[in-house]
Amino acid sequence: MSQAYDPRHTAVLLVDPYNDFLSEGGKIWPRVERVARQVGLLDHLRAVIASAREAGMRLMIVPHRRWEPGDYETWDHPNPTQRAIMERHSFARGTWGGEFHPDFQPRPGDVVAREHWAQSGFANTDLDFQLKQHGITHVVLVGLLANTCVESTGRFAMELGYHVTLVRDATAAFLPEMMHAAHELNGPTFAHAITTTEELTTAFVGTRA
Repeated sequence: MSQAYDPRHTAVLLVDPYNDFLSEGGKIWPRVERVARQVGLLDHLRAVIASAREAGMRLMIVPHRRWEPGDYETWDHPNPTQRAIMERHSFARGTWGGEFHPDFQPRPGDVVAREHWAQSGFANTDLDFQLKQHGITHVVLVGLLANTCVESTGRFAMELGYHVTLVRDATAAFLPEMMHAAHELNGPTFAHAITTTEELTTAFVGTRA
């Protein structure tokens, strides 16, 4: 892997690390479990984040809107995912499912962006502002889901001028076909690098002082 990641200008964007997505008993975990286990999602997320921290890179958590009573109910055109959230109350505020997975809690120096309402972590949030204020030019996207929030956030990042890296095995989706679309069909149209956890963490090690 030939990409260079300057720790002063690189951030790992951890998208939607909620218990509902990542933990046994989570509302959406049963739908993502098969692919998550196939790719070793949790271990790879831990590895990417640990390696980034050791290299002195910044972690930014990019969370979805936590559901609250009344969300979307008066909207003219909520999208299909928002309608599903309205029915199942995914990531409900004040519940275990709406808390971040215990292994991915923010630490001092991490940034938690404002919650996104749909799929892009940039739309209607402060993510771009936070990245620019911290001098970030390169973003590495991990988390969920590969073909929705991760892809939308990465595509938006490219439009804003960031260097975008996707990590094949540090994300998951409901079906293998969705992973294929995210990394083989759609990713190459906007990402500057599509890599694996092993390749990425090796590159991160090379950036340490």
